[in-house]
Amino acid sequence: MRDEKATSLAEAIRRLTSFPASNLGIKDRGRLMAGYHADLSIFDPKTIGDKATYATPQHYAVGIRHVFVIGVQVFKVGAHNGAKPGQVVRGPGWKRCPAG
Repeated sequence: MRDEKATSLAEAIRRLTSFPASNLGIKDRGRLMAGYHADLSIFDPKTIGDKATYATPQHYAVGIRHVFVIGVQVFKVGAHNGAKPGQVVRGPGWKRCPAG
């Protein structure tokens, strides 16, 4: 989408953060605000890109410098540091999904 200039960077970030959190009724996520969980991805908008494919889904995206989950750094310049501070985040419809 970046190359096609289909949307602004700000709108792309909104569509990946606050928009889905709001639609799913997930509180305390999707925005940088006091009292919210600090889930952050720091990236270079000029070089960010997905290198994963269906054949090789394990590849990290390029252009990402740092990732913080609930305020804890988990990724720094190309490498995961082993930290796993995440937690399950469930929206209001999770109980309606049939067990598979």
